[in-house]
Amino acid sequence: MTMTPSASPDEIHDKSGESSEPGDQPAPRTLSQEILGQAGRRGPFRYGERIQVTDSKGRKNTFVLDERGYFQSVRGSFHHRDVVGLQEGSVITTESGHELLLLRPLLADYVLSMPRGAQVVYAKDSGQIIALGDIFPGARVLEAGVGSGALTMNLLSAIGESGHLLSIERREDFARIAASNVDSWFGGHHPAWELRAGDFAEVVAAHVEPASIDRVVLDMLAPWENIEAAARALAPGGVFLAYVATVTQLSRTVEALRHCGLFTEPESWESMVRTWNVDGLAVRPDHRMVAHTGFLLSARRLAAGSAPLTRKRPPARGAYDEGGYWLPEDVKERTSTDKKVRRVLRDCRAKQPEDATPVLPAGAAPRQSESHHD
Repeated sequence: MTMTPSASPDEIHDKSGESSEPGDQPAPRTLSQEILGQAGRRGPFRYGERIQVTDSKGRKNTFVLDERGYFQSVRGSFHHRDVVGLQEGSVITTESGHELLLLRPLLADYVLSMPRGAQVVYAKDSGQIIALGDIFPGARVLEAGVGSGALTMNLLSAIGESGHLLSIERREDFARIAASNVDSWFGGHHPAWELRAGDFAEVVAAHVEPASIDRVVLDMLAPWENIEAAARALAPGGVFLAYVATVTQLSRTVEALRHCGLFTEPESWESMVRTWNVDGLAVRPDHRMVAHTGFLLSARRLAAGSAPLTRKRPPARGAYDEGGYWLPEDVKERTSTDKKVRRVLRDCRAKQPEDATPVLPAGAAPRQSESHHD
């Protein structure tokens, strides 16, 4: 069977060249690491690590090295054992005469290939959240809307083991998929991470001390519903950030921030990425670009008793919509079927390391090792 770019990134091929679906045999577990993340994956390739294979056409395949593994594509094939021990950045020539580049995937690559229960925050947006939100080593961060864990991994990389990230996801099945993805990337449970399933306001009320959080990052359908809870958690001068998909969500969140009177004037923006083709004197922009993925907005928490600076122009009449509860369909957000989520969750659980991140309920106490973060 030929592996194409649309094939499952963790698909393992046996010696006969016929692929084995994840349900036919246990998928290889991710290598447990003493040092978390990329810092623990230096040196030659080892079994249990993810590897990214790129052919001369730029097509990429990502999978976990396994003792039984066999990679096959239109550009050549090899047994996993043939590349274990090679240095990262090696180029091999297959029996068919094609060249293949072997690398460990970067975080941006991993996000594109990992199992998904929900849409992910791509690098062009997560990078701006980290930079413009000033997510620093040791920061105390509150995140809501974990999804598949893409932004969570960037936040954990930024705060390091000395920080603390409390992630809240309303859907427990999404939270478990995210836990598997994050554990797989770091090679085990990140000690700075606490993951809870439940309602944002309830978790904040039960587990977050007032004015104890440096940064709040919301990636949810209706962030305006949780502005009061976010303001309670943020320390004076703390940064509030929201990632929304539509103009309607952006408008309502900004107006809600203004109306509550607890934040500075919100700033809103979006980023667009256009790659360029550079080949000698033929230098031109590519025909396609990564345009709109979402809007970002930020504001700073004011000190107690202070009011925002007076705006030169008051908000327009009719700026507020008192509509009811929002659903993904309201903003045309693509959602996975329950059947797909169950399948992805089953596969993720099979690959989790022994030190897997627990998904705690909204009202449960933190683990003993994490109690010092509260």
